[in-house]
Amino acid sequence: MIVSSIIIFSWIGLCVRLFNIQILDSSDYRKTLIKQAQKKHTLKATRGNIYDRNNKPFTRNIIHYTLSAIPSRVTQKLELAEMISRNTGKSVSSYVNKLNSKENFVYLERNLDRQSLGDLGSVNIDGFQIKRHYRRYYPHNSIGAQIIGYTNIDDNGISGVEKDFDKYLIGVNGWIIKTKGWKGRFQNRSGNPYQKPINGNNIQLTIDLEYQSILEEELARRQKETSSIAATGIIMNPQTGEILAIASTPGFNNNKFSKTKIDYHRVRAVTDQFEPGSTFKIVAAISALLKNNIDISDEFNCENGLYPYYDITVSDHEKYGFLTFSQIIQNSSNIGIVKIMDKVGSMPLYNTARDLGFGTKTGISISGEYSGDLHPVKSWSHVSKGQIAMGYEVGVTAIQLATAYCAIANGGYLVSPTLIRQIAKNNGDIIYKEEPTILRRVADEKVMGLMKKMLRSVVSNGTGLKAEIAGWEIAGKTGTAKKAKNGSYNNAEYISNFVGMFPFEDPQLLGLIILDEPSKPFHWGSEGAAVAFSRTMKRIINLDDNIKPPFREKPKYKESSNDSYQDDIILAKLSSQPKSSLMKVPPSLSMVSTKKNKAIKIPDLRGFSMRKAMRELGVIGLKPRIDGSGKVSWQSPEPGTVVKYGSTCIISLK
Repeated sequence: MIVSSIIIFSWIGLCVRLFNIQILDSSDYRKTLIKQAQKKHTLKATRGNIYDRNNKPFTRNIIHYTLSAIPSRVTQKLELAEMISRNTGKSVSSYVNKLNSKENFVYLERNLDRQSLGDLGSVNIDGFQIKRHYRRYYPHNSIGAQIIGYTNIDDNGISGVEKDFDKYLIGVNGWIIKTKGWKGRFQNRSGNPYQKPINGNNIQLTIDLEYQSILEEELARRQKETSSIAATGIIMNPQTGEILAIASTPGFNNNKFSKTKIDYHRVRAVTDQFEPGSTFKIVAAISALLKNNIDISDEFNCENGLYPYYDITVSDHEKYGFLTFSQIIQNSSNIGIVKIMDKVGSMPLYNTARDLGFGTKTGISISGEYSGDLHPVKSWSHVSKGQIAMGYEVGVTAIQLATAYCAIANGGYLVSPTLIRQIAKNNGDIIYKEEPTILRRVADEKVMGLMKKMLRSVVSNGTGLKAEIAGWEIAGKTGTAKKAKNGSYNNAEYISNFVGMFPFEDPQLLGLIILDEPSKPFHWGSEGAAVAFSRTMKRIINLDDNIKPPFREKPKYKESSNDSYQDDIILAKLSSQPKSSLMKVPPSLSMVSTKKNKAIKIPDLRGFSMRKAMRELGVIGLKPRIDGSGKVSWQSPEPGTVVKYGSTCIISLK
C-alpha cells in the first residue's frame, strides 16, 4: 500500500505539474522555448548605387567578411590565431591577445575580402564566427570623390551625395527566423517566417564621368604649374542648369578618405566664398543695359590708368584713354566700369546682383552651400558702388557665379543648378527627379545678346585671348582679385578666375575655373584660369562627337504678378527616359555577348572622336589602345581586317 500510494501520488503530482506547464503557464514556456530554440536573423539590404548621366557607376558594393569570436568559448586559441594569420599576414600574437580578452565579444577582422578569407570559411571552431557583408567601393578612386562622398564602416553615408541622399540609398533590412539544430547552431529551415530586404534605390547624377575626369586632371595640372594652393572648376549645361562636372583640387581618394585632410573633402564650389574681381563686372554691365541710358558705343575717359575715386585710387592694368562701353568690358577697365556705375546708380546694381542670384543660395541639392555676401544698399559706403562694380566688397561662391553666367548664355533665364537627374528603384520605377527650374527672368534676349557679344570680344580681342579654341567662338570673362587679409587687400595673394561659354551665340557648355593664390604672372585671370579653361574644353570637344545638351529648346516663361524674386517660376521638362533604363545592361554589352565565338571585321574609324571610336569597338567586342588626342587619323589593323573577338585595335588620334 505504501509503494502503491507513492506511485499514485507521484503520478498525481506529475499530472498537476504537466497541467500547470501545458495549460496554465504554456504561453510563458512557449516564449522561453522560442527564445532558446529560435533566433531572428537580420537580412541586410544592399545599398543603392550612384551612377553618372550615362549610367556609368560611381559606386559598387563588394562582398566582405567580418571575423569575430566569443573568447570564453574558444578552446583552440593558438590554432585559430595561426590560421587567421596565414591568410591576413598579421602577427599570430595580435590575434592571441584578442582571443585571450576578458570581453564577451571581440572583432578579429573587419572588411576582409574573399581572397584574404581563403579557407577560413570552412573552419568550424566553437565560439568563432564569420559574417558576410557588403562594403562600399568607389571604382574611380578620387574622381568625383568630393561630390560622391563616402560611407562609414557600418555603410551609412557621412559625406557628399552618400550622406545627403542616405535615406534613398540605404534600403530596408529584412529578417528570417532560424532554429537551433542538434549541434546547437542556428540553421535555416523551410517554412520558417521571413521578410525579404528591400534594397536601396539607385541615384543617377547629372555628372558626366568623362567630363569630370578631364576637369579634375586639368585642375590638378594647372594648380601645379601655377603653384596655387587650390583650384576649383565647374562645367554646366547653361540651358538647363545641369552640372556636368564639379571639382576642387587637392582632392582625395574616397576609398581611403581617413588618410587625407578633411579640408580636401568639402565641395569648395559650394561651400567657399571669394571676391571674384572682374568676372563680376557682368552685373554692372547688365544693370547699365537694363537702365537704357547707356549705349555700348558710349565713350568714357579711363584717365590713363589712374582715377581718384573719393578717398581711394582706382587703377587699371593698362593705361587706357577713351574706351567705349564694349571696350571697357573687353579690356576689363576698372575705371571705365566705375564711371559707368556713376551714371547708373547703386539700386540698379544691387537689384541686378540679386536677380542674378548673388547673396542667396542657389538651391543645389547638396549640403553646406553658402549664400555669399551682398550687403543692402543702406549699409554701403561712398565707395561701395564702385568697389562692387569691380567685384570687391561682395562674396560669391563658384556655383553662384557659374549660374549667373548661365543666365547670359541662355538668353536671360536664371536657372537653378541641378545635380540629381533621377532616383530609381531596382525595378526601374522613378521615385524622384530634379526638374530644370527657371527661377526668374533677369533680362530679355536683346540685353543678353549684347552681353554675349561683349564677352565674345573679351576672348577674341581682349583679356581672354588664351581661352580661345580654334574653330569655336568662345565668349567669357577674366577675373583677377586681391585677397583680403586682416582687413586689407594683400598685393601678394590673388584669386585668378575665368568663366567661358561656347559657341557664344547659342552656348552648349559653360565652364568656370578658379585658382587660389597662384604665383605671378599666373595671378591674372588671363594667364592662369583662362588657360585651364581652354585645355579642358579642347579635350571635351575632341572626346565627344555630340556635345549638344539633350535639352535644346529655350524654356518659355509666363507673366506673374509676384515680385521680381518670385515671378516667372516654371518647370522645364527633361527629355523623357524609359523607367527601366537606369538599371538595364547597356545594349553594347548584350550585343557583345552573342559574338564571343565569331570573327569580327574591323570597322573604319578614321575621322571619329576618341569616345565614338571606343564605343564602336566596345559594341563589337574589341579592345582599343589609344595614342594621342583629337580625331582618329590612323588605325591598326586596317579597316576590313577580320580578327577574333577580344582582339586589340590600335588607334592614333591627331
